[in-house]
Amino acid sequence: MASIASLLAAEGALALPGVYDALSARLAERAGFRALFLSGFGVSAARLGRPDFGFLGRAEMLDAARQVCAVVSVPVIVDVDTGWGGIFNVEAVVTELIRAGAAGCFLEDQVFPKRCGHMRGKRVVPLDEYLPKLRAALRARDGTAFHVTARTDARAAVGLDEAIARARAFADAGADAVFVEAPESVDEMARVRAAVPAATTLVANMVEGGRTPVRDTAALGAAGHRLVVQPVTGILAAAHALQTAYAALARDGTSAAVGDRLLGFDALNGVLGLDALYAREAALLTDTPRG
Repeated sequence: MASIASLLAAEGALALPGVYDALSARLAERAGFRALFLSGFGVSAARLGRPDFGFLGRAEMLDAARQVCAVVSVPVIVDVDTGWGGIFNVEAVVTELIRAGAAGCFLEDQVFPKRCGHMRGKRVVPLDEYLPKLRAALRARDGTAFHVTARTDARAAVGLDEAIARARAFADAGADAVFVEAPESVDEMARVRAAVPAATTLVANMVEGGRTPVRDTAALGAAGHRLVVQPVTGILAAAHALQTAYAALARDGTSAAVGDRLLGFDALNGVLGLDALYAREAALLTDTPRG
């Protein structure tokens, strides 16, 4: 499996679609993406049926990471929120993610319990409280290619100048990538890019309906944003499709009205790998033991 660093070296901008379970990860990989982002927003919505408002715990996110990493062959970056505690909690999370086969994580500086970066009421911890956690994540890699992104939510909580100051501090601390969440204009994004060392990998987070203007991957790459995350597109699409299909079933007692929008039964089984299981089953049933 390629590392995030090697993919970044080969591409102008690396697009990371947000996935939230094993099925969404399989579908994103089949669509051609070379890396994936396991979204805390998506996992909270799909697994808990709750908003990204601090309800999602470490055990649930690690379980989702194990399930996703087990079914795809491309690198997966995992949203670990604030790390669910102090430096030793962060160390433990990174160690578990490496064991699960994850390729990296996003670690943020919000006060716990955190909330989605595009929601109201965010608060950030002091910089000197966050930096030890970032150093703990970097050291816990233990020689692996695990990719650590340092995220600040200071733009909304304190202001753009503080967010930029933190981004510089994250780069100085050795973060593999730096993520200023929720800038509110293209000009603000450009100010962040200009203020952070040119060699620093910068993240752009494209949330439909969020605070940051949504731009395509090519435009963001040209503007100097090397990691482009679309964290909620998949869960928004899935929720819309389910809402439409269930409404038709409840209204009509049949799915006929939405039949043209359903993936075929055989097609879904193909995504899930049923044909390979049939082939393995047949080989085991017909194999003649030697001796």
